[in-house]
Amino acid sequence: GQAMTASNRVRAMAAAILCIGGTALAQPAAPKARDLGRNEFESNCASCHGMQGKGDGVLRPWLTRSAPDLSALARNNGGVLPVSRIYAVIEGADQPSPHGTRDMPAWGFEYRVRAAEHYGESPYDPDAYVRARVLALIDYVARLQSR
Repeated sequence: GQAMTASNRVRAMAAAILCIGGTALAQPAAPKARDLGRNEFESNCASCHGMQGKGDGVLRPWLTRSAPDLSALARNNGGVLPVSRIYAVIEGADQPSPHGTRDMPAWGFEYRVRAAEHYGESPYDPDAYVRARVLALIDYVARLQSR
């Protein structure tokens, strides 16, 4: 056999590096991050508000009042999404008057129950858990806004 020259060794090393690099680049893409807001919306809101938030969910015929069109919240508020108001409604701080009832579940209460079931005896901050869930949901509602 022929002795490998220095330049041939460099070429061989470069080819090996390119082959290894090409293999690494061909790896499958990393899985998409979970979209917590979308998951919350599809699990808890879409049945009344519809998948696009238009108020046309599958439970619409059985609601005592129509679910609002969530995709128009910003448009109906001068182009600004009323985040504080949405937060209060979802979390449950927007309690009904003495003369009426609240049709929509107070998700803050539901989230606290879920957190207690999930964490059990482990220490956790229930307010932070609720806040994270509600804010993720608001982020998704913001993405539903019609332009």
